[in-house]
Amino acid sequence: MSPTIWTRNSITFGKSYSPALKAVSRLLHMNEHLAGVTLMAFGNSSADLFSNLASVKRDVPVFANSLSSALFVTMITGGLICYISPFKMNAYETVRDILFLLLGIVLMDYFTTATSRVHKDFKFILVAMVYIIYIIVNVTDLYFMRRMLNSTAEKLQDLYSKEETPENTKQIQYLEGKFEYYSQDGQVEIYERNSKASITRMRYTTMRMVRNSRVSVNRGLTRIRKLDMTQPKNRGLFRDFFLVLRPIQCQAWQRADILKRTLLLIRAPAVILCTLFIPLVDYEMDKHGWNKLLNSIHVIVNPALSVSVLMSFINSKGNTLWYMEMKDQAIYGAYSLVFTVPFTIFILIQSRTDVPPSYHWVFTVMNLIGSMFIIFLCATEIDKVLEVIGNELAIDDDFMSATVKAFTSNLGSLFANTAVAAHGYPKMAFASAIGGPFFTIVVTGNTVIYVRSLVGMDVTTRDHMEEYGHFALVFLNMGLITILLWSTTLGFFARRSMGLYSIALYTIYLIFAVLVHEKQIHSFADDPQVSAAFGDI
Repeated sequence: MSPTIWTRNSITFGKSYSPALKAVSRLLHMNEHLAGVTLMAFGNSSADLFSNLASVKRDVPVFANSLSSALFVTMITGGLICYISPFKMNAYETVRDILFLLLGIVLMDYFTTATSRVHKDFKFILVAMVYIIYIIVNVTDLYFMRRMLNSTAEKLQDLYSKEETPENTKQIQYLEGKFEYYSQDGQVEIYERNSKASITRMRYTTMRMVRNSRVSVNRGLTRIRKLDMTQPKNRGLFRDFFLVLRPIQCQAWQRADILKRTLLLIRAPAVILCTLFIPLVDYEMDKHGWNKLLNSIHVIVNPALSVSVLMSFINSKGNTLWYMEMKDQAIYGAYSLVFTVPFTIFILIQSRTDVPPSYHWVFTVMNLIGSMFIIFLCATEIDKVLEVIGNELAIDDDFMSATVKAFTSNLGSLFANTAVAAHGYPKMAFASAIGGPFFTIVVTGNTVIYVRSLVGMDVTTRDHMEEYGHFALVFLNMGLITILLWSTTLGFFARRSMGLYSIALYTIYLIFAVLVHEKQIHSFADDPQVSAAFGDI
């Protein structure tokens, strides 16, 4: 893997993606679970949908690849979340999400085998409705939970105003406990970095991780901390710009040894590129990360580059590299200047350098889209490199899709979920580890299979599953059912030992895949029928 691609991914997740995700979730009044199954799940899995639609005529086992991808995200990403940041799960939401995922798997498995008995339009609509119902259920659940919180608060106010009796005291204690329990999932809170889960060395993997108390950030205070109305509005304009553009901090360089200094030099170009492309919005920082001159540049650069690269991907043909099309597609990025240049001029005239403007939330959306865009580009390049290696070594494409590509295509999910969990939001990360595979199977797999039938491709059950899809299905169902078992057994507390168990289960799957590839054991796929050479015998 290229060091530049790796460092660009780490920079994007550490400095941009996680703060933007928290800010957008807060802006949309979501809680951690809803943000995980919608924003994170879509952001992590949508690139796979678009890339499959762009190459819809390629002869690949769509459903088998979706199952392999879902197995990696659920077992590896979910296992790492449990190991990095053990947490108390949302009981009802976790069970509901896993049951929805199992339902989606069963429906897709049935419809791929019943190709001739069920009309393709009915299959597509029914499976798509399952995902729509899933989202509606999650949104409705949050709505009713907040209504219940408001009702509980009103009951507490009434009891506080009444005479203190043993019955009222008991009822107050019950309602206070209920309110405290559900209010933890009412909305995404922005916590200080030093109050996240502390990752400590543990002697036993079954022990719980020690946590510091989580302190919410005072967003109003961090926004105006540097405000000084007696100073001119452009005070320190260029100084702030060049300070934030530094790829290496002086203190980090002085404290680093020779190896760390080498890494700092390697990541310097990626730091500059990400800084110029992705606007930083972080409520934990003074001014929420606002930098007047740099953000003005972002308004021009971010949309122009995003549109140009997107059009290059869409118009790249066959196995040609997308950046070979940039010279012809750059004109589409230039069209965005009609809207972005006037907005940039308005920002330079209206805003101040020491306080973010009221429309700073726009940069949050640009931050999230830009971060997802960088993640998609890096994952695509890594996937291309490994595809070339597989072709050079003459490795079976189906085996590569079931093992190596399941890893490379989900690097974004791996980095994003573990980064969010390490920042103190494991509930959001684990919800994405279930919601992302659900999107991959029910939306990506269903849509690609339907579009392939529309363009006239003759697909059979064998084309959907191939040799590795069947045991990916078995291992995925096994993994989901065991998650239900250990979560209910342990009172929905995700322990480190359960994370290690999930990773071990995926390791067994890889061993099984290698043994099938080497013809040492038989897969779960049916053997092809053999016809007699000279008529019926």
